[in-house]
Amino acid sequence: MFCRVKSGGVLGIEGFEVDVEVDISNGLAQFSIVGLPDKAINEAKDRVRSALKNSGFQLPLKRITINLSPSHVKKQGTFYDLPIALGIVKLSTGLDFPEDFIVMGELSLDGKINPVKGVLPVVISLKKLGYRRFIVPSGNAKEAGIVEGVEIYGFEKLEEVIDFLTGNPRKEPVKIDVKKLFEDSQDFYMDFSEVYGQHQAKRAMEIAAAGFHPVMLIGPPGTGKSMLAKRLITIMPPLTFEEAIEITRIYSVAGLLNEDLPIIKRRPFRSPLTNASESALVGGGTIPQPGEISLAHRGVLFLDEFPEFSRKAIESLRQPLEDGRVTVSRVGGRITFPSEFLLVVAMNPCACGNYGNPYKPCVCTPMQLKAYQSRISGPIMDRIDLRVWVNPVEREDLLSMKSGETSSQIRERVIRAVEVQRERFKNSKTKYNSHMTNEEIKKYCPLTQEAQSLLKNAIDRMNLTGRGYMKLLKVARTIADLEGEKKIASHHIAEALQYRTKEKTPTM
Repeated sequence: MFCRVKSGGVLGIEGFEVDVEVDISNGLAQFSIVGLPDKAINEAKDRVRSALKNSGFQLPLKRITINLSPSHVKKQGTFYDLPIALGIVKLSTGLDFPEDFIVMGELSLDGKINPVKGVLPVVISLKKLGYRRFIVPSGNAKEAGIVEGVEIYGFEKLEEVIDFLTGNPRKEPVKIDVKKLFEDSQDFYMDFSEVYGQHQAKRAMEIAAAGFHPVMLIGPPGTGKSMLAKRLITIMPPLTFEEAIEITRIYSVAGLLNEDLPIIKRRPFRSPLTNASESALVGGGTIPQPGEISLAHRGVLFLDEFPEFSRKAIESLRQPLEDGRVTVSRVGGRITFPSEFLLVVAMNPCACGNYGNPYKPCVCTPMQLKAYQSRISGPIMDRIDLRVWVNPVEREDLLSMKSGETSSQIRERVIRAVEVQRERFKNSKTKYNSHMTNEEIKKYCPLTQEAQSLLKNAIDRMNLTGRGYMKLLKVARTIADLEGEKKIASHHIAEALQYRTKEKTPTM
C-alpha cells in the first residue's frame, strides 16, 4: 500500500516542495525514513509512534518505509512528523484524505502539534507553484496567514486534523487583516532628544539613516556611543510591507517569530557580544542557518567595542557590506542569505580608552596605541562611510539637560531624503545612495565647480583610495538630498570630508 502527502522544506530562506511518500508492506516490523533526512527527522519514528498510540491509532506491525522526495536534497527539522503520521493513518485505516493540502507540523508524544521553523518561506514559495491550502500547527497559523491568496488551517492535535480531513467538523481558514496588523505608530521608548550635546555625532547618524551609510563612532567610554547607536532605528524610515516580509522570512527560518505578532513591523536592531564567532555573525550549522548579519537585514547591526571582536569575525563583514548578501558554505550545502544592514561600530580610541579625552590622561604607549588600532584592517575601514569622533559631553550641556531635536523631527528629514532616493532609483535595483554603482555615481552626483575644486584638493591631501573617493561622493549626495539640492555643492563635500578625517588618532 502506498500514498503520498504533500509537504515542504526550507533551504536558506526559500521554500521547496517535498513529497512524503509512505509505503506499508508485509514483512518484519520495521520503520525506516530515507531521502537525506537529518537526525531530527530520523527521530520522527519515535514521535510518530507515540503520537499515533496516544491519539487512538496503532502503528501497523508491518514494514513501513518513508521517502522524502526529492531524495537528493538534504531535509532538516521536524516538518514531516504530521504528514508521516497522516500517511500511516490513511493506509492503515482506509480513510480517504484530500490530496491538495500542504501539511507541516511536529508531533509531541501525546499527539499535540508543535510549531516548526520556516513555515512562512514554505507558504510563499509553494503558493507560487499553485498550492493554495495548507495545514500547519496553530502556533504557525498567524505567521502563514499573512500570505494573501491562500487558505491556512491551524490545528492543536493530530486527531483534529484527521477529523477535518474526513469532513467532520468543518473548519474555517485563518483570517488575518494584514494591513491592520502592519499598522505601526512608530512609538519608541527611546528618543534622540535624550542625548545631550554630541551635535556632530547626531548629524552623522541622520546622514547614515538617510543614505544607509555604515558609521563608526570613536571616543572614550561614557561619551554616548551606545546611546546614539540604539536610537538610530528611531529616525530610520518605516519599513515597507515588502521589506517587512523579507525580514519576517529570515526570522521564521531562525525560529524567532512571536506567535502573537507574526510579522516584523520595525527595523531590527542586533547587537552581538564581542565574543561572537564568525559563524554567529555570518551563519552556520550543518545546514546553514542565518546569523546576526542576516537577522539585521533592513535594520541596524551594532558592534560595540569593535576591536575586541575576533579578526575573522571583523573580516567576515566585507562581503555583506559590498554585496548586500552573505554566502555560507558547509558540508550540508551552500546557502546565500540577504544582509542589507546598516552597520554601526563603536570603539575606544585606545586600550585604556582615554586617548584624546580632555578630562583623563591616556596611559597607553605609542606602540600599544598602534597595536590597538591596527586590529581594524584598512579594507574594513575603507568600507565605513562615516567616521565620527564622539567627545565627552560638555559640562554645560550635561548640567543644563537641554533636549535637542526629537527623533520624529529628524525622521521627517530622513524620510524626505529617502523618498528622493526611491524616485531616483525607481528603475534600478539600487535602493539607497550607499548602494550606488559607479555608473550611477557618474549620473546622479553632479558637482558644482567649487565642489570639484575642493574635491581635487581633498584627493591629493587625504590620499583617498578609489573606494574612498566613491564613498565620499555617496555621502555628499545624501547630505545634498537632506537639503533638497539636486547638485552637490562645496559645503556638501566639506561636510562629507569631516567624516573621513583622521582626527585625534594617527592611524584613523
